[in-house]
Amino acid sequence: MGIQKWLAGAALAGFVAAGAWVYLGTGQSVAPPSTFVLLDGSQHTTQDLQGKVTLVNFWATSCTTCVAEMPELVNTYEKYKGQGYDTIAVAMSYDPPQYVLNFAQSRRLPFKVALDNTGAIARDWGDIKITPTTYLVNKRGQIVKSYVGAPDFTELHRLIEKLLAES
Repeated sequence: MGIQKWLAGAALAGFVAAGAWVYLGTGQSVAPPSTFVLLDGSQHTTQDLQGKVTLVNFWATSCTTCVAEMPELVNTYEKYKGQGYDTIAVAMSYDPPQYVLNFAQSRRLPFKVALDNTGAIARDWGDIKITPTTYLVNKRGQIVKSYVGAPDFTELHRLIEKLLAES
């Protein structure tokens, strides 16, 4: 019985460590190939992110934390957009497109807003179920940090500045 408990504990520790790696973004991985369909019908791909520091934010109009953090995402975008920074806000598949369009227009979101009608983008980026989930991608297309819930924007700005300074 003792060895079974030990193995169960070791397995649990492994799962916790793997989960911490995923949620805390301590490792770097290449952003998954994705095609983002924007509200205006245009398309952008993960390849288009190359050369810019990009924040990819998965959100929903029904998510109170998402709505609350949106002004900070706008401020962050406005602060760094002229320095090689971009933002793509990806609306979850369950969010009605008309709600997303109304939200983006009424809040005058200045960055790219994509619809994930099929849920494929959320699946490709780690089978996202919790919003907001946000990824920061460096100029080489690598995910350098992920956040579940609202990020600490002071820390996020420091990281953006560091990544923008890299060649």
